[in-house]
Amino acid sequence: MKYLRITLIMLGLLAAAFQPARAQSDAPLVIVMHADGVIFPAMQEYIERGIKVAGQRNADLLIIELNTPGGSIDTMNQIVSAIRASEVPVVVHVTPRGAWAASAGALITMSAHASAMSLETVIGAASPVTSDGGDLDETLKAKEMEVLTAKVRTLTAGRSAEAQKLAEAMVLEALAVTAQEALDAGLIDFIAADIDELLKNLDGFSVQMPDGARVLETSNARIEDLDMSFVEQLLFTLTDPNIVFLLLAIGAQSLFIELGSPGGWVAGFLGVICLSLAAYGLGILPVNWFGIILLITAFVLFIIDVYAPTHGALTAAGIVSFVVGALVLFNSPGTPEFQRVSIPLVVGTGVLMAFAFSIIIGFAIRALRVPISVGVESFVGKLGQARAWSQAEGQVQLGAELWSAESVAESESIHQGDEVEVVEVKGLRLRVKKK
Repeated sequence: MKYLRITLIMLGLLAAAFQPARAQSDAPLVIVMHADGVIFPAMQEYIERGIKVAGQRNADLLIIELNTPGGSIDTMNQIVSAIRASEVPVVVHVTPRGAWAASAGALITMSAHASAMSLETVIGAASPVTSDGGDLDETLKAKEMEVLTAKVRTLTAGRSAEAQKLAEAMVLEALAVTAQEALDAGLIDFIAADIDELLKNLDGFSVQMPDGARVLETSNARIEDLDMSFVEQLLFTLTDPNIVFLLLAIGAQSLFIELGSPGGWVAGFLGVICLSLAAYGLGILPVNWFGIILLITAFVLFIIDVYAPTHGALTAAGIVSFVVGALVLFNSPGTPEFQRVSIPLVVGTGVLMAFAFSIIIGFAIRALRVPISVGVESFVGKLGQARAWSQAEGQVQLGAELWSAESVAESESIHQGDEVEVVEVKGLRLRVKKK
């Protein structure tokens, strides 16, 4: 009996020790994503991966913390479709304070099974524009407006008439509202300052899923963050116009160095990598391709000025072309502010390149002025001593070497032992004059 009692006590202690772990594993799983930035393909890949991971792990809820100025309509449509097809309830939370769900972000928020905003956040301004931020032509704008208004009516079908009216005004009139105004209209479900308050509000809340209504259980939920992968972060970074501009500048400069000093591979390899990465960004960002022509012109001028020095005139013209080209490429009229390149960065890079090329040109000019110091051409101007001289020809001792030579003037009298100066090298024969 004594040993049986000890065995039971030990089993009880083990059961108590493992009880917290079992309770924790039974807690609802909530996966949290952080979608902060422009709605471009990298963001789409991230959100679609999150929805897939949530399904594979049988998560009870997927929360997308959103802060975006907008982005591509095509990318937005893909994200909306993925959210609506998700088997795991998706909640979009516009956060933190000062965040916004503008343009495409507004429709992504509406597409969620439940939505929330932090105080001092904004949603709306969803009118369609061109890829560079300008106005669409009248016919295309009418079509896009009809499509988007139909989409927002579908996404807000389960909400109040006031919410549907507000959503349509965001498209038709580019209206934007605060979190409190969105809540009062029924466009969103909650105002929550952070994830804890959001989960508290969501506990017991019913959402409509493809298979019917589902009541959320978020009490004592396990929260797991799902961050962007390295590749997603890289692709997302390449949609920053400032990064793309720097890659263009570094890539072009590296290729210039490789062309100027062929044989090495590091500069050329770096140049190809930088330009390849920049090409991805240029394919995503709204750019004016005329700027590329000005950038190419700038580097052509740099190269010409190195090989045919004009004392910096072409380099100065190249720097102006470089700065103007970069601004035209990224900062054309109508381009949204968040997709523009920093003007101080462009000017500063231009000044730095001007300084670098001025040093290169200075070396090139000095190299042209330095007398030839190797080869037979370097003999011109050197002094030697006549040996075995007869009339207008003979031999000349030049350093440790004995050369055949002839006088540049037949009338000039040169005698053995006279000091002579090399005037010209003609094949293997020196032409000299008496010093």
